[in-house]
Amino acid sequence: MTLLEDTRQQENKHDFKLQYFEEQNIKVDRCGLYVGDYTIANNQSVCVDTKKDLIEICNNVCKDHERFRKEMIRAMDAEIKLYILCENGNGIKNIEDVKNWVNPRLKRNPKAMTGEQLYKIMKTQEEKYGVKYLFCDKEETGKLILELLGVKGVA
Repeated sequence: MTLLEDTRQQENKHDFKLQYFEEQNIKVDRCGLYVGDYTIANNQSVCVDTKKDLIEICNNVCKDHERFRKEMIRAMDAEIKLYILCENGNGIKNIEDVKNWVNPRLKRNPKAMTGEQLYKIMKTQEEKYGVKYLFCDKEETGKLILELLGVKGVA
């Protein structure tokens, strides 16, 4: 089994995932992916885009909005199921929990995005582009990526 990792993923920042894949006897090749960060070499109809936390998602929907929107449209047009997996933890278990998230930037900037605002944007993206936002703790990321990609028998 070969997993593809996008070359835009920063090297040495995802070692915990790569170690998990290695433990599962999954080979990882780096290459430029059409969308997302991870997919299976012989079936790229499902991709997983990983996000470090909700701050990264805020940046994607604000500062990088056009690029991020185009990626979701590319996935939709190519009939690729795109999961956006937030490695946030911190009590966020589903998209509904985002409503109660307190953006740490609000301490310095009262106009920073609130959890309620972010939730509405993410929910709209799910409905409009067919992406699915999921949440996990960092330690669960490797296993969840493989499950989302349909890899059977992961421990």
